[in-house]
Amino acid sequence: MKVHILDDWFDTLRALPCFRKLNGHDVTVWTDHVEDIDTLAARLSGAEALVLFRERTKVTRALLERLPRLRLISQRSVYPHVDVPACTENRVLLCSNMHAGTPSYAAAELTWALILAAMRQIPAQMASVKSGTWQMGVGKTLRGRRIGLYGYGRIAQAVARYAQAFGMEVVWWASDDGRARAHANGETIAENREAFFATCDVVSVHVRLKPETRGIITAVDFAAMRSDAVFVNTSRAGLIAPGALKKALDEGRPGTAAIDVFDSEPLTDPNDPLLSHSRLIATPHIGFVTEDEFDLQFADIFDQVNAYAESAPIHMINPEVWDTQRR
Repeated sequence: MKVHILDDWFDTLRALPCFRKLNGHDVTVWTDHVEDIDTLAARLSGAEALVLFRERTKVTRALLERLPRLRLISQRSVYPHVDVPACTENRVLLCSNMHAGTPSYAAAELTWALILAAMRQIPAQMASVKSGTWQMGVGKTLRGRRIGLYGYGRIAQAVARYAQAFGMEVVWWASDDGRARAHANGETIAENREAFFATCDVVSVHVRLKPETRGIITAVDFAAMRSDAVFVNTSRAGLIAPGALKKALDEGRPGTAAIDVFDSEPLTDPNDPLLSHSRLIATPHIGFVTEDEFDLQFADIFDQVNAYAESAPIHMINPEVWDTQRR
């Protein structure tokens, strides 16, 4: 099959063990990011299978209608960036392993790195010592402090284990179902939403972005946080109400935010009002960006390509397409 891989920005995949799974296919790897639909359509005109690098490129109806040879899109995890009805109408099968029971340890580890960076002022302390001024302030010890985890999912539970290893008290908030599951597992649930935001030294959000969760973190939530608290988001920027985080940092509640995600990505403007904020610590959406995580994820993605090539597709999101393709 003619397989095209989008958005491998650092040309990482070809060096990973999993890439051998594509031996026998005609593979093209694109190492830049393109938004222009005319350019994308021209590049992908011969593609039979399209491999997506998470949510870096949106697959729209307009694009699909210009790719008549495309038969398969292979990716991993959730797919808010893919127009599934348009895929179905254009007889393009979407396959995506939802990896139930397998958290992204890479994302959990980055979350913990951001927490440490914020609580110990690591970016500012590094800048200070490199500039020859030595220490610039006093950080906070994690042991004995309270971390609030919003969302009772796999990544949050991994973060909770790190917090417990550091001697922190873990408190939860989530959807009704999430709180019920946490309670059933003997976890500590905040008395109410306001208390959750008001009493925690660190609040970290781990929720999937869906229509019902968009903007779920509001200005009211931030206003309840303490002026010395830290807010962490390695999930999705869309979970925060538009403009609410910037306004909250301006008002000093929370005192610091440490985030890995932005409304517009890639964000390359150093003067962006949020990115340049003095109270913000930021990384460029690298929660899942490790060699180990890539090899794990793309092994699944390439298995889906091979299964389709062998006429036995797996992890089908719109299986009705396969029924029509077999006719």
